[in-house]
Amino acid sequence: MEDMSETHRRVLLAKPRGYCAGVDRAVQAVEIALGRFGAPVYVRKQIVHNKHVVSELEKLGAIFVEETDEVPEGSVIVFSAHGIAPQVREEAARRRLTAIDATCPLVTKVHNEAKRFAATDHDILLIGHEGHEEVVGTTGEAPARIQLVDGPGGAGDVEVRDPAKVVWLSQTTLSVDETVQTVAALREKFPQLIDPPSDDICYATQNRQTAVKAIAPLSDVVIVVGSPNSSNSVRLVEVAKDAGARAAYLVDDAGEIDQAWFREAATIGVTSGASVPEELVAGVLGKLAALGFADVEEIEAVKERMSFQLPRELRTPRP
Repeated sequence: MEDMSETHRRVLLAKPRGYCAGVDRAVQAVEIALGRFGAPVYVRKQIVHNKHVVSELEKLGAIFVEETDEVPEGSVIVFSAHGIAPQVREEAARRRLTAIDATCPLVTKVHNEAKRFAATDHDILLIGHEGHEEVVGTTGEAPARIQLVDGPGGAGDVEVRDPAKVVWLSQTTLSVDETVQTVAALREKFPQLIDPPSDDICYATQNRQTAVKAIAPLSDVVIVVGSPNSSNSVRLVEVAKDAGARAAYLVDDAGEIDQAWFREAATIGVTSGASVPEELVAGVLGKLAALGFADVEEIEAVKERMSFQLPRELRTPRP
């Protein structure tokens, strides 16, 4: 850092960043369920993809499991924000579990589209990443009609029954630019490809990518706060590099920052994924200030005011 002693060091802080409405709703659902039913409350999968959020909820009495068969019969279970296949809901009912569905409403929209197009006998090309919980849940709505397309390179392998009855849907947390490229590749093969009624990439994913595109060309290094299993956080790193940042790194928290990253840097961009609480960003800013990057300018790219109602099961007071 010595060679930068005469250079003005600054941080460009992206806005919007961090918690989206779906994540906020899901985390609140677990907290309210704990308050209403008492501990333990079981949660299938990580409620959102952030290890710090999961750890804090565990301290309050949440128990995270992989599948419903790990939950004692008659217990309370919360389904994560990423959505579930119908079979999971059926299994919970068989085990007499009190189920609270914290699926993000924007993911539910994609599920409903999949069911509707399957009912009209369309082939559905689901753009997304294999194994991601959201993809698994959506595919479960119509497994006989859905094919996964993992990026533009996957378009060439797709075969459909009737090229006039094929529609594309997508995982909500993808890179907007890569999704556009994938759709273009699919349309080249299937010119009659049908678009979904509305864009499936969620507003928060798009807004956070727009915000990082605003700061990346002005930044030597971009720090994205988020966990490695958070699809939208990983995409922010990719978008930052594509938008002009010399380097971009994903960190779970300030403890993962390496001072060597900034040896030749004057401007550092900072943003966070949609499942990241703001206190983790504050920790990163504190670490950067200690390294000489104390001047912080917030760059707001998009106004964001979205909010969602709590899950139906929690909207009415307990009798």
